[in-house]
Amino acid sequence: MSRYRGPRIRLFKRLGYLPGFGFKLNQKFRKLNFIQKKKKEPPFTMRLKEKQKLRYNYGLTEKNLIQYMKKVRQKSKSARSSTWLLLLNSLEMRLDNIVFRLGLAPTLPAARQLITHGHIFLNGKKRNIPSSQCHLNDLITMDSNSPNLMLKPQHKWKMPIFLNFDATSLTGKVQQLPSLNDMHLDIDQLLVIEYYSKSAR
Repeated sequence: MSRYRGPRIRLFKRLGYLPGFGFKLNQKFRKLNFIQKKKKEPPFTMRLKEKQKLRYNYGLTEKNLIQYMKKVRQKSKSARSSTWLLLLNSLEMRLDNIVFRLGLAPTLPAARQLITHGHIFLNGKKRNIPSSQCHLNDLITMDSNSPNLMLKPQHKWKMPIFLNFDATSLTGKVQQLPSLNDMHLDIDQLLVIEYYSKSAR
């Protein structure tokens, strides 16, 4: 299944608040004030919706998400760590997500475009792969030869604790690994793990 490029408000009506699509779109959705009928859903539908939140917010395909789940399950066995925390680290430490969370782009898709167009440097080297994994003490910098794409922060999200940003040099630093409190998406982690309990083995 390819990456979603359809109407975003339709997603919001079905799944609710998705920070990856940007502050302005979330505000627009809230102003429309959709009345959502509360009805009892079967367990599979509940798990599917929580999984879809994760997938659409981070701009992943189903295949990508299954691959992430398989990797973190293997790591959790050897490292004896929480599967959900490892999955969170993998997704939050993606280069496109770091660029978005630093405020260098208004949305995750915009951050992905910045990277593919060669405007972002990772540790002094141009990186054009949005899914690249960042690590502790990595430096993320805007290309000095690029147009001034950021005159002010591109969104109003609170800067996560695990990142540090210098607005004068447009440079961000990963100062620690993300924790569960750094995730800005309201999601039931248990339902996501249950959904992939068989397909991601």
